[in-house]
Order: sequence, then structure tokens, then C-alpha cells
Amino acid sequence: MRARSLGGRLAVGLSLVAVLGALVLLGLVALEYGVGADPPLTAMQLAHEVADHVVAPLIILLGLVAIAGALVIRSGLRPLREAAIDVDLAAQTAPRGFRIDQDAFPSEAQPFAAAINRLLGRLDAAAEAQEAFAADAAHELKTPLTILSLELDKLPGESAMALRGDVAALSRLVDQLLMLARLDAQTAAETPKTSIDPRTIATDLIAALAPIALKTGRHLAFEDAGATDFPGHSEAVTAALRNLAENALRITPEHGTVTLIAGPGARLRIRDEGPGLSTQRLTELSQRGVRADHASPSGAGLGLSIVARIMMAHGGALRADEGCRELLLDFEGATQ
Repeated sequence: MRARSLGGRLAVGLSLVAVLGALVLLGLVALEYGVGADPPLTAMQLAHEVADHVVAPLIILLGLVAIAGALVIRSGLRPLREAAIDVDLAAQTAPRGFRIDQDAFPSEAQPFAAAINRLLGRLDAAAEAQEAFAADAAHELKTPLTILSLELDKLPGESAMALRGDVAALSRLVDQLLMLARLDAQTAAETPKTSIDPRTIATDLIAALAPIALKTGRHLAFEDAGATDFPGHSEAVTAALRNLAENALRITPEHGTVTLIAGPGARLRIRDEGPGLSTQRLTELSQRGVRADHASPSGAGLGLSIVARIMMAHGGALRADEGCRELLLDFEGATQ
């Protein structure tokens, strides 16, 4: 349904009042000249009298009324336009707790401004509650996992080693789920984003994954394809790229290379030597609970689903280039 313009409705209303007033005035003048004139005027004389003494001044008056009405409407709606600009700017830069200035509104619009402030307050409270839950859950979940991992380190044998791997995978999954909870809270409260350098994200991740690559006989490489900074949440972007890089290491044959590419623009790419991934298959794997054939048996099928959530929160997109065997994190939407 098309939005109805408040300024347009006011203009139409004022125009109708002016036109009706003009018609009534014309009718009264015509009646006065037609009945009260001595001797009575002919139709032609009456038309000339009305045109000379009523219509011409009335046209000028209606023009002045139209200009004045437009200025009054524009002035009256200015606080609403300025408030919309302030709220839009605050959504990108203002810290949590931002409220619009109710006193800047006309008295008739102040209840509307107060309602917006109450809504902003509820969003802040919900975001704080979600962040508090994430912090509490991090402590309650991470502590027993850490203790379990330490106890498993004391046990010998391949079974203990496999369990340690499962616990490590579970710990990473918990970290990512808690990170998503924090990201959702930050998104809901429009927490200001920081400037992210794709080159730094990629090179830091290569350093973190180098031991895994060496252990499994794979190689990691980096390319700078003309990357540019973009606004975002660094922890979440790193988690998204790490998920893709770990998947690429799993599907790349031994002695193969996984390349992390920064750019062009606000993009991060992963190129591997696996079989490639079609756009349709990528869409399927981005659904929660759907797992690829190469996924870890202990996984929950959340890897690409988490990546898709992170990209959505940043206004970006996860794409596949089957021909180049690349997955692309496109953050161009975050820079708009």
C-alpha cells in the first residue's frame, strides 16, 4: 500500500477550502449584481463585472494563499524531517541510549516522539539482556568444557585424542553461537561498527590456522586484490572467514593450497583446490542443520548457516564462484 503524504493531505485540504470559498464568493457576488442592480444587468454585463472586480483579485489572492500554505506546511513538517535524519544518523554512529529530542517537535507530535523513545528504550533493554545472557552462558558452558579438555589431556590412547578433538570442536561451536548472540544484540541496538581492514583479517587468520595446515599437509597463501576497509564487527567477520577457511582445508587434497584473497573492494575470498560449490548447493548448505559430505562427523551443520547469519547482519552476502572454486564474502552492502 502506498504511503500517504501528510504534506500532500494538508495541501489538498487547504486547496479544497480555498476553492470552495472562492466559489461561494463568486456565487454571492453574482447574486448581488444580478438582483440588486438597478437597472438589472444583462448576462454579458454581469460576466464582465464579476471578471473585473472578483475573478482577477481572487486569482491573485489564491496564488498568495497557495504560496503561504506551502511555506507553512513545509515549516510545520520540518521537525519530523530533522528527527528522521537524526534517528537515521544515530542508527549508524550514536552509542546505545540515544533518544530523540521531544522538545524539538510541535506539541501535537510530541506523543509520537515519546512513543519512539519508549521503543528505543525497549530495544536497549532487550539488547542488554541478550548480551548478559551471552556472558553468563559463556561462563557456564566454557568452564566445564575447559575442565573436560584438561582431564582428557591426562588420558592416553587414540580414543582420548578423538574425544579431545570433539571437545575442541564443541568449544568452537559454543564460541560461535555466543558470538552470534552478541552480534544479534549489537544489531538490534544498532551498536556502532568499527572500520575493518580485510587484509588484516586475512593475514591474522592465516597465522592462526598455520599449525592446522602444517599438521594436515596443506598450504595457506594470501593475495591482496585491492581491498578497501568497510564497517563491521571484527569478531564476527573473522569467525565467518575462519569457517570458510576450515572447510576449504578439509576439502583441499593433501599438499594443496588454500588462498585467502582480500579484495577487490570490501570483499574477502577463499580459493581452494576442492571440487567447487554451485550457488544452489551453497544456498542449501546455508540452511541450519544441513551438512556437507566433507563435514566433521561431530558437527551440527551450523558452519555455513552461521556465516550466512553474519553476512546478513552486515548487509552483505555469501556467494559462490564454482568456476574459480571460490567462496566470496561480499561486504559491499555494508558500505552503502
